[in-house]
Amino acid sequence: MTDALKIVGLGEALFDVFDDREVLGGAPLNVAVQAHALLQAARQGEGIVVSRIGADARGARLRDDVAARGMAIDWLQVDSQRPTGTVLVTLQQGEPHYEIVADVAWDFLQATDELHRLAETCSAVCFGTLAQRSDAARSSIHFFLERAATAIRLFDVNLRQEYFDADILAASCQLATIVKLNEAELPQVVAILATAGKLPASSTAYASLDDQAAALREAFALRALVLTRGKLGTTLYESAGKATGEPVSYPRDANADSVGAGDACSAGILFGLLHDWPSERTVQLANHLGAFVASQPGATPTLPAEIMALVR
Repeated sequence: MTDALKIVGLGEALFDVFDDREVLGGAPLNVAVQAHALLQAARQGEGIVVSRIGADARGARLRDDVAARGMAIDWLQVDSQRPTGTVLVTLQQGEPHYEIVADVAWDFLQATDELHRLAETCSAVCFGTLAQRSDAARSSIHFFLERAATAIRLFDVNLRQEYFDADILAASCQLATIVKLNEAELPQVVAILATAGKLPASSTAYASLDDQAAALREAFALRALVLTRGKLGTTLYESAGKATGEPVSYPRDANADSVGAGDACSAGILFGLLHDWPSERTVQLANHLGAFVASQPGATPTLPAEIMALVR
């Protein structure tokens, strides 16, 4: 599958608001932006952001930023009543902490005939828990996923504040072909699902991350499970076993933060799987992407030639 690929980021599109700046953000948007860069480098398709923004100055900036990257803005719905989403970001010992503003435009993403057609033709889609905090957006996301039957459907868990529960986690795992989480989220998700009776109760007794990953992958018949471990890199679990790669590092910008590093990793995983790469090569790309974004300010920095060379 290498012709006219479409990788969709489905859910929140917003601005991460730091003390001194505002930068484009939202995990699905971040994935789509980096996937677009990879696909354009390989001359094989596009990344697409599906979200809803306000009819306000931030919404106009977001559309302009997406368009300036050569990406389509057709899938950015405009809400005349609610503002463009924002997240207040603070860094504590270098790690980002988020205060997510509620009742914003992307909470009211609408299912449309156009989204139906996109779902049927996309190659892959990435979604998370946050955009499912409202009934309206959750219904629209499920609408899309149910129609994306032939696509790789990556559930990038991204637990945020109180915006998740066992039902959302279980339904998302059932709609996904791949689940991605970090080493803190994996035991938490396993415990939540086991307590709710959606995983075998014995799952909570698994001491190792490997066993927990296997329990989750097998319970939901997933094609793969992706585990990120910060500086230790990414592990890809599939039926044939697991693949890991050597940790990667890039020179750190003075204003670097780790926002978006996991999303860049997701873009790399999707690119590799869509090209049927060996698992080790896919993990290598994911590790490079995550490490580079973690070395830079903001979630969607321009990717360097070193990374682009990995996909050409």
